[in-house]
Amino acid sequence: MQPLPEYFSLIIYTVVAVLLVGGMLLAAWWLGVKKTNRNKELPYESGIIPTGSARLPLFIPFYLLAIFFIVFDVESSFIFTWAVVWDQLGMAGLLHISFFIVALLLGLVWIWLKGGLEWGPSRTRRCGDEA
Repeated sequence: MQPLPEYFSLIIYTVVAVLLVGGMLLAAWWLGVKKTNRNKELPYESGIIPTGSARLPLFIPFYLLAIFFIVFDVESSFIFTWAVVWDQLGMAGLLHISFFIVALLLGLVWIWLKGGLEWGPSRTRRCGDEA
């Protein structure tokens, strides 16, 4: 059986890429300096000697904001994609995007009712009452 000609260039490309990357890693290992000292193993932070721990706790609303951004960013990409071809999808496409938007709005209402959008201080919450 003869190999498929359309896969031949892909196979050649893969072999060349693996050999090139492997050769560069081998050259870096072989030519690189092997000795080390304490100063070389310190983290470099723009010439400033690091003090303290890098593991600082972040405020929880930062994570919520990041998650909300990702959710609404993905949502908007789906809606924009639908809007580009809305005339070709017809009534079925309208029903699907309507269901999608309603499901997202229900999720937003649920987050709102659970207090996920309340990031600042509140009269009803005290410092120790946050979940």
